Amino acid sequence: MGNARWSVLGGLLSAVAPSKGGRLETRTARVGATDYSYQVHVPASAGPEPPVIVFLHGIGQRGAGGFLPRSGASSALVRRYLSKVPALILLPQCRAGVYWSDPFMDEMVMTALAQTEVEFKADSARLYLAGVSMGGYGVWSVAARHPGRFAALVSICGGSPLPLRVGERFTQIAERVGRTPAWIFHGADDRIVNVSESRQMAAALEAVGGDFKYSEYPGVGHAVWTQVLAERALMPWLLAQRLAPTP
Repeated sequence: MGNARWSVLGGLLSAVAPSKGGRLETRTARVGATDYSYQVHVPASAGPEPPVIVFLHGIGQRGAGGFLPRSGASSALVRRYLSKVPALILLPQCRAGVYWSDPFMDEMVMTALAQTEVEFKADSARLYLAGVSMGGYGVWSVAARHPGRFAALVSICGGSPLPLRVGERFTQIAERVGRTPAWIFHGADDRIVNVSESRQMAAALEAVGGDFKYSEYPGVGHAVWTQVLAERALMPWLLAQRLAPTP
């Protein structure tokens, strides 16, 4: 895969102090009788109770065995980006032919997250969910199914995962997500995922008093991650979010 495929990771993982290295681990999450591979990038100096960023990929990376390349130029590029973040990066992989909104995929993501929390002694108050395109839809799907689980959300050229025939398909998601901090990105000229998807999600969040940022880029298409790459405030903002202590 070319470097452009991974530039969205660069956008999410830029503008922070590098952790100097790290390693990529492969694990499995069992859902029913099926094992699903996922990957975890562990920074060289995670420190006690590191945060976790769950990254949901786009439709082109569906498959099995882990979507992050283990060798070659793309692998070197992505690992360089990953090494910049003082956080665990959880990289689940959606199976071919389904979407992140599939109940089995949702369960797989949450099982992988729970396992990652335990294995690496992660900070349960600093769990973040991010995704691009199909993964941007997945952000809203997973967050709505598990309200209060994530400290912040980042949806890049995504939209409501509910079917078009479902009334108030954005309001239902916004009401479930509530005031979870979110940052929404979209290109105004996106011909793959219409910008109306993110506009309506932002409007629905505003209507329910949501805590969100919305960045729309005129003249930009589906490859909005180039603009995300320039948003140097993104990672500091994301890593600053924390769930309130449970009473």
